[in-house]
Amino acid sequence: MGARSGTRERMLVAAVELMRERGAGSVTVDAVLARSQTPRGSVYHHFPGGRAELVRDALIRAGDTIGVIIEDAAGRGSLGALRFFGEFWTAMLRASDFTAGCPVISVAVGGGPDDDELRPVVAAIFDRWHAGLVATLTAEDLPRERAESLATLAVAAVEGAVVLCRVHRSTVPLDAILAELEQTFTARLARPLVGGGHHAGGWSRNP
Repeated sequence: MGARSGTRERMLVAAVELMRERGAGSVTVDAVLARSQTPRGSVYHHFPGGRAELVRDALIRAGDTIGVIIEDAAGRGSLGALRFFGEFWTAMLRASDFTAGCPVISVAVGGGPDDDELRPVVAAIFDRWHAGLVATLTAEDLPRERAESLATLAVAAVEGAVVLCRVHRSTVPLDAILAELEQTFTARLARPLVGGGHHAGGWSRNP
């Protein structure tokens, strides 16, 4: 059982790495087998649905990893969570020599027609990250509408900064965004404003 679960884990890690480095379209059965050094029979043993199931499970795994980081950092307060999230991406970018981006983004914007069915999964992952930040901000007595707006700003800004970091092969864009977000969070928490921002309930509902 351990060997089987180990093989499946290697294949998922390989799929996530391919998403991060080359985009969702690069996640083929052959590419995953080559990177994970697993036999071809492993694909349909561990993923009876073939590539579609493999990509879906890898996407969920990647989303859960970052979701847990955000949720676990909540105990540090909103500023602590923001800094911890920034440290995570800084370490990831440097360790990969700026080849690793966000695997969830790679599916959202770089998936092929075969990956269209994954869009609800992507939406649920982003909603989870957003909800984690909202919960942290509201725990600090920020009105929910402001917390919704700030959480949206944070997720969008950090994800965009990661793209710029890869392009420029530098963490300067991320450092700048984190500094601006920290100032914004501090100002809003000191002077909470009622009104504005996104409606409660996450991004997936229509106004």
